[in-house]
Amino acid sequence: MTNIYTVSVPLPDRAYDVRIGNGLLERAGNEIDPFLNRKRVRIVTDKNVADLHLNALQNALSASGIESAALVLPAGEATKNWPSLTKTVDWLLSEQVERRDLIIALGGGVIGDLVGFAAAILRRGVGFVQIPTSLLAQVDSSVGGKTGINAIQGKNLIGAFHQPKLVLADIGVLDTMSERDLLAGYGEVVKYGLLGDAAFFNWLEDAGPKLAKGDMEARTYAVKRSVEMKAEIVLRDETEQGDRALLNLGHTFCHALEAATGYSDRLLHGEGVAIGCGLAFELSARLGLCSQEDPSRVRAHLQNMGMKTDLNDIPGELPSSDALVELMSQDKKVIDGQLRFILANGIGEAFLTADVPRDAVVALLQDALAR
Repeated sequence: MTNIYTVSVPLPDRAYDVRIGNGLLERAGNEIDPFLNRKRVRIVTDKNVADLHLNALQNALSASGIESAALVLPAGEATKNWPSLTKTVDWLLSEQVERRDLIIALGGGVIGDLVGFAAAILRRGVGFVQIPTSLLAQVDSSVGGKTGINAIQGKNLIGAFHQPKLVLADIGVLDTMSERDLLAGYGEVVKYGLLGDAAFFNWLEDAGPKLAKGDMEARTYAVKRSVEMKAEIVLRDETEQGDRALLNLGHTFCHALEAATGYSDRLLHGEGVAIGCGLAFELSARLGLCSQEDPSRVRAHLQNMGMKTDLNDIPGELPSSDALVELMSQDKKVIDGQLRFILANGIGEAFLTADVPRDAVVALLQDALAR
């Protein structure tokens, strides 16, 4: 087993550790046991993840004398909805989960968000453990306590802040991911370098291809550095009143594109983030905030990784630039009707602003649709 690293998220009264390394799933019983009041847990996962990893997790728990049962939901973004939440909460209640028990979210971002929200509202708050099985979930959604489901009006509009008790990011499980899903998760990794750590972005330009090909050390460092950056920001701003919004670099564009594609597999979340980061840097350059070289460098790296970089990389028709801007107005970052963007003064220098002319965004999208 390779080294296991610990990144702490020392929030007052709600501190927890993110454990990162290969082989954590096999030792999940030892990791989770100290947090249990009684030796029973309930697991919620999805069909794809259950087929790959549920047995290993339950065997690890059993080896530590921990009894478990699992609810398996359908895979995919469409599961992040009211019916799935209701089903999850009803099942947990039928399993007589008590306030001092632990629920395990085994899966990617969809399962982590949904199960975290179920834990937040069940008996007014039950503890839960995140075991993220995708790169995107390991570097982003499993850390920071954002939980929730999607609404017809947009993504993540219903939810709560509810921090986990523990996060186990097993780098080894990334080997079971498809190339497309792994690269989509990499969109969130690149985001961290672009928003606040130019040296990390430099490292990714060199190490990214190795990470994609399965290099365990590169994957471990990328997850560790991403989690460190997210933890630092969450500590400064847990409930997204200021700095935490920086984590949404590329997301204003991404969420509009996801809505435009019906939250389908035409566009995965991380793919939308990557395209959105490129658009955010292009908009920044057009507004004279950063050099023209910066958006070119961002696009060049994403293309080098074999990722989607342009709107025309998304299959099917997209709505007009005006319609896309209208979709952005449903974004959670809208305050008093004013759309806010995360822009950049350069790579590693992102900031939040509401001072973006609508016509500049429309023109950017018009040009991007015409490419």
